[in-house]
Amino acid sequence: MNIVIVESPAKAKTINKYLGSSYEVLASFGHVRDLPAKNGSVDPEENFRMIWEVDPKAAGRLNDIAKSLKGADRLILATDPDREGEAISWHVLEVMKEKRALKDQKIERVVFNAITKQAVSEAMKNPRQIDGALVDAYMARRALDYLVGFTLSPVLWRKLPGARSAGRVQSVALRLVCDRELEIEKFVPREYWSLIATLATPRGDTFEARLVGADGKKIQRLDIGTGAEAEDFKNALNAASYTVATVDAKPARRNPQAPFTTSTLQQEASRKLGFAPAHTMRIAQRLYEGIDIGGETTGLITYMRTDGVQIAPEAITQARKVIGEIYGNKYVPDSPRQYQTKAKNAQEAHEAIRPTDLSRKPAELRKRLDDDQAKLYELIWTRTIASQMESAELERTTVDIIAKAGGRTLELRATGQVVKFDGFLALYQEGRDDEEDEDSRRLPQMSPNDPLKRQNLAVTQHFTEPPPRFSEASLVKRMEELGIGRPSTYASILDVLKARGYVKLEKKRLHGEDKGRVVIAFLENFFRRYVEYDFTADLEEQLDRISNNEIAWQQVLKDFWTGFIGAVDDIKDLRVAQVLDALDEMLGPHIYPPREDGGDVRQCPTCGTGRLNLKAGKFGAFVGCSNYPECRYTRPLAADSEAAADRMLGQDPDSGLEVAVKAGRFGPYIQLGEQKDYAEGEKPKRAGIPKGTQPSDVDLDLALKLLSLPREIGKHPETGLPITAGLGRFGPFVKHDKTYASLEAGDEVFDIGLNRAVTLIAEKVAKGPSKRFGADPGKALGDHPSLGPVAVKAGRYGAYVTAGGVNATIPGDKEKDTITLAEAIVLIDERAAKGGGKAKAPKKAAKPKSSSSKAATKPKAGGDDDTPKPAKKAVAKKAAAKPKSESTSKARAPVAKAAKTSAKPATKATPKKSAGKARG
Repeated sequence: MNIVIVESPAKAKTINKYLGSSYEVLASFGHVRDLPAKNGSVDPEENFRMIWEVDPKAAGRLNDIAKSLKGADRLILATDPDREGEAISWHVLEVMKEKRALKDQKIERVVFNAITKQAVSEAMKNPRQIDGALVDAYMARRALDYLVGFTLSPVLWRKLPGARSAGRVQSVALRLVCDRELEIEKFVPREYWSLIATLATPRGDTFEARLVGADGKKIQRLDIGTGAEAEDFKNALNAASYTVATVDAKPARRNPQAPFTTSTLQQEASRKLGFAPAHTMRIAQRLYEGIDIGGETTGLITYMRTDGVQIAPEAITQARKVIGEIYGNKYVPDSPRQYQTKAKNAQEAHEAIRPTDLSRKPAELRKRLDDDQAKLYELIWTRTIASQMESAELERTTVDIIAKAGGRTLELRATGQVVKFDGFLALYQEGRDDEEDEDSRRLPQMSPNDPLKRQNLAVTQHFTEPPPRFSEASLVKRMEELGIGRPSTYASILDVLKARGYVKLEKKRLHGEDKGRVVIAFLENFFRRYVEYDFTADLEEQLDRISNNEIAWQQVLKDFWTGFIGAVDDIKDLRVAQVLDALDEMLGPHIYPPREDGGDVRQCPTCGTGRLNLKAGKFGAFVGCSNYPECRYTRPLAADSEAAADRMLGQDPDSGLEVAVKAGRFGPYIQLGEQKDYAEGEKPKRAGIPKGTQPSDVDLDLALKLLSLPREIGKHPETGLPITAGLGRFGPFVKHDKTYASLEAGDEVFDIGLNRAVTLIAEKVAKGPSKRFGADPGKALGDHPSLGPVAVKAGRYGAYVTAGGVNATIPGDKEKDTITLAEAIVLIDERAAKGGGKAKAPKKAAKPKSSSSKAATKPKAGGDDDTPKPAKKAVAKKAAAKPKSESTSKARAPVAKAAKTSAKPATKATPKKSAGKARG
């Protein structure tokens, strides 16, 4: 029996059918091991020793593989044909060695670029050993990402409240977006004028010509800068006589684009189909793994993670045959087209993305595919076929015209293009991001010295526009041009930036959010080298050299780490106030745009005497008044955000007070009237805006409904107590006495009836009371270096992390389900350093003797949990007595010695040993 390992069960099922009964194909379900999310998983002081941990979800599958190996003749590792695939095979092999599941079995590595019977059978005939250089390259990238994340992210949390994380490539991609935002903000529009004459030939045909010269001088696009200059040229052209000077017609050829790489597929799918890169890759994965055709699952496209542009000779032959059948032989070039990649740092390991069988036309497969799969397959098929078609033949014509007005001579020019033979354009034309399309107007027939008659003259004022924001497609293209990241990572990078609220996608353009701009400003101020484009591209080149076996992976890490940890150490004593001052200066054009009245942009609009400056809060940075607490003016970073949110909606028909949407420190809200409309001690009535509703979508009717909450639905038929409906932190609800029941539909809060409300309350009561938060064991994250097990729990005031009786609230910008051990340790240590946190209450807790003691023990709003109130001095003593973890004392998070005692098996991965182990 031969055991074959692939990543996915879909591949396993398909390949098992191809290979027959003497093979058993098992799926690893992707990666089976990773670096534990805790300090010490990569140790720079031990030659970057890495500790690998088996994913709990993969443990059962690895046991199944180990069992299957008993009595097997061969272990065939058939994971994807790239660096990640090589790493998965290596991890599986290492785990099998640790389990001692390997005896005398032969170990082979096979790769195939398509999941077809022919490709898989051919691969099985040509096995090799695991490529140690590719594994080393994987380990270097994984270690670098870990070191940057575990070292830089805690610095961000301490110095920049509200920041979530920073990554090696993710931060550079974010800088591209934020730099473009800065360009747009600093952009000063420039006025210019154009003069375009509509002229008629002697035969009566009309065309347009642009003014390009006057009095022997050329006129460029921006040269006519005022209306007065334009008027002068207008008068001359109105009085002029026009004659054709020259007609220049030149043949031109346009060649087709190369077949798709990962990057160009993501770009074109975004432009033509509106797919996000991550969505494109998910669909491509499904097409690669296979679709049921005629009772047999067959891969429809070749492997979709590649930067190679060449395709196999048999595919070229097939493409030329299909072109001849559909379009005729004149569309088939004399010789096959060969392509070479132009991308920086490209590794042409395998083919471009193409259909496995070009005879499968998109129309024939449409019934077997869902809508998005069909669209993407058609895009790939058309691009592949077009890449082997004949070039388009064009004729580009330029007509120069002389206009004489008295003693002045003015020059005009008309350009046009005619397609003489469409070639590949009959099938496909690549999309564009921001460039203007070529001038494809056809000019009428003209000859030199032909007189022309002016029919119209358009004099138009223009203003230059700022550079456009990146689309997902153009950002991927720019990253590829700069050599930042690898094609297989672009989709995940974009997803991370959007998920963390650093950018938002609006009208297919990426906008830098305040949170992201603050993070980039911080990194550019204090870690500038590590977000430079050239530095990141050079590092990518070194990582690629590792995969070519040209350089040792530990040396690359050593060179990086020495400078990086030095930069971290340089700012560890920097106070938050110093950081905010630096960012306040750098982000000035964004935070404080010019005022319409020309006044001081930093003057507080409320008190008039305070100065606006950048401040940091639990939910991130904001702008506040220097006269705090006397003046409590605050607003979001971007002044235009406040302007967009601050708007009057109309009057409340009952009270006559103005209803407005306002911008607050914690987001937009609705307010009825102003403070002056209320008695002393009263505050204006306010209402939150439901999650998912944009401030711009709130109208007067919705605002009045929200202000009416909570509303009384009626009296409970048994108790006589009121039942109310309202909106809370977790959405819409109904309440009776102390029982809350959630509503399924958001709109229901405004019109739910008494019968429905009573039913929901009864159902909630029947379920019984919820568990006390203190009894919740929570989700285990790992061990704190000095306080023991760390868990994340749900508390009365929100989620929190706990260890050794010290509880720390999870900030609102972090997710309870995704918080890592490293993040938790930082929060716990900061809480312990402040003397905070709680432990289990003693049976007879002494009452605090002084008001100061009460203040010290009272939970803050948004506190940690629901445990009893008295202070636990033992906790503070315990935290103070034990040494701080290295993650907080030195900012050298990844090298904490405590992690070296981990019970997990350590794998020393030097280049020779890792390659040697892989080769069995």
